[in-house]
Amino acid sequence: MATPSLFCDPPQLEFRPTHSYCPDCRQVLKVWKSHTRMVSTLHVGRFRAKETILACPKCGRTYRSEELGQLVPPGANFGYDVLVYAGYALLLRSRNEEEVVAELAQKNVRISPREVSLLGNKFIVYLAIAHQRRTPDITAEMLLRGGYVCHLDATCEGRDPLLMSSIDSLSQIVLGNIKLPAENEKHIVPFLEDIKRSFGLPLALVHDMGLGILKAVAKVFPGVPDFICHFHFLRDIGKDFLGKPYDLIRTRLSAQQISSKLRYRAKQLKEQLEQHPDTVEALRASVEQQRPLPDAALAGLPILNAYTLIRWALDGKAEGQGYGFPFDRPHLAFAGRIHRLHADLERLTRTQLRGNWQDNASYFKVLVDLKAVMKDKVLWTAVAELQERLPVFERLRHALRIASASGPGGLNDEGCKSNIRTIEQRVTKFRAWLTRRKHYAQNQDAQNMTAQLDKYWKKLFADPITVQTPYGTMQIQPQRTNNILEQFFRRLKRAHRRRTGDGSSSRMLRTMLAQTPLVRNLQNPAYMNLLLSRKSTLEDVFAQIEIDTLRQEFRKAQLDPEQIPAALKTLIAMPDYPQKLIRIVETTAA
Repeated sequence: MATPSLFCDPPQLEFRPTHSYCPDCRQVLKVWKSHTRMVSTLHVGRFRAKETILACPKCGRTYRSEELGQLVPPGANFGYDVLVYAGYALLLRSRNEEEVVAELAQKNVRISPREVSLLGNKFIVYLAIAHQRRTPDITAEMLLRGGYVCHLDATCEGRDPLLMSSIDSLSQIVLGNIKLPAENEKHIVPFLEDIKRSFGLPLALVHDMGLGILKAVAKVFPGVPDFICHFHFLRDIGKDFLGKPYDLIRTRLSAQQISSKLRYRAKQLKEQLEQHPDTVEALRASVEQQRPLPDAALAGLPILNAYTLIRWALDGKAEGQGYGFPFDRPHLAFAGRIHRLHADLERLTRTQLRGNWQDNASYFKVLVDLKAVMKDKVLWTAVAELQERLPVFERLRHALRIASASGPGGLNDEGCKSNIRTIEQRVTKFRAWLTRRKHYAQNQDAQNMTAQLDKYWKKLFADPITVQTPYGTMQIQPQRTNNILEQFFRRLKRAHRRRTGDGSSSRMLRTMLAQTPLVRNLQNPAYMNLLLSRKSTLEDVFAQIEIDTLRQEFRKAQLDPEQIPAALKTLIAMPDYPQKLIRIVETTAA
């Protein structure tokens, strides 16, 4: 059949099986039925596909067109190439449904946003089936590297289901995913058992300090080296050590509504600055050239000073390296800037540029705004306590060589590449220093920090793993962090925000298919070679998957771990359900 180009009016194309005889019975095949459906593909556009289905008169086996089967799934209206295009656009290029509709329209493919969304979900299911079928090849590839190091992590939003993923840090291949109603042992164990059944025992595991995952790993992988992510460990220990005074600072600043007061005052001052248009340029020139201001700019200078100092103080709320608390403490930084703002304004009120104290009215107004917060003894006691505790945490942070305060990587920081034994020695010195500190015996939080270090010591520091490979003996040092998964979860959430404009990931995590993280593998060239397995394109791989298998897996993929049984949904939907329930229970009891 010749392949036509794009058409304004959809043509009709004929499709028949290549077989004329039944391979089993050697009987001449007879026409069983024919039907026509509208089909859209990227390389043809829209066309009517008339398919003739043949059947063996003896055994009854039916035969369909292999050529049409390579273009489009049975019963579907969109080709595999459209499905793959939609999947890549939604999941890797972060386009929304309307944008994909517009892109496909340029390719003579008419489709609705709802159909695009459905194709995106089908793409994930097709990929999950293909991934499962390539498990032996993936396992063999990982064995060439000596095995795999299994990183485990989960993400959630509030009380929504958790999305848990597993990735091999050596090959960078996502191994499996699951949605869980809760991060506890009984839900995690089946997931880990499936990983073990598919890929064998890992060389090591890396995860956070969650109690559920610790118990599940110990049960499914006894004896396998088990490590705690250094970033998660330091973050959790820091939250415990710094959390109480920091929470108090945040609560007191919120209660004083100081941010709102300062923003309102800044807005007023900015409006007043419009009456002094030359002051801003004069100040900039004076600062750059280090020379006194001209007399013409003095009238508006107090207004400009008050405005810029307020904006400087408010900028403290954005201070940090992107790690989050306890590494970043924006509320502490904001409180410190408020204290500095108050001191600077009091100093400025003693300076009368034109000999008239009324020129300093802007300073006095801001000082009035700050009066209540500066008298908040609870706030400043918490600030002093946190500042006293910070050197302890920062010293441990420096010893672990993770989440560097001067590092540009933010949450992408993988930690210093120092030898693990060197890091262990540094942490040993930190522990000795902490226990010798004055008042250590009375400081319960410091004692808890020491207890946490002792509890997880063996999971934090371990020798490299020696493995045998076809290329000889190798030593593998597992990564110290789970950042490869953390980064993927962040990309997933950013893509959702880009597509929908919704800052919350709650709905995404409730509705997305569990195997969505597998799309990360499509950016891995080594994985793509395994997945294609001598096929030219992903479309060819998907075309080999039986439609019944797809439908079965698609139904399973849409199951929600917290889904309400259908029979109960009907009851819960009744407006008077509680009354009926009580009546039935009381009647039954009688």
